[in-house]
Amino acid sequence: MGFIRRQEESLALRYLLWQYQKKQIPQPPYEDLERQAGQIVDDAHRIARERGSNLISIIKELVKDIKKR
Repeated sequence: MGFIRRQEESLALRYLLWQYQKKQIPQPPYEDLERQAGQIVDDAHRIARERGSNLISIIKELVKDIKKR
């Protein structure tokens, strides 16, 4: 895994943790959070390729969508 990918996943993970804390939702195990962060980054890359959007904005939208489920 490259440096940039690790940084993207780290950003997604921190944003997920912040959302859980902000909404006072119990956090899942850390391994699940890492998996979710990886999936968010994968989805964000796919959407960015299709739409040409900003990757960080897409990650934020995807994290918010997870919390609505």
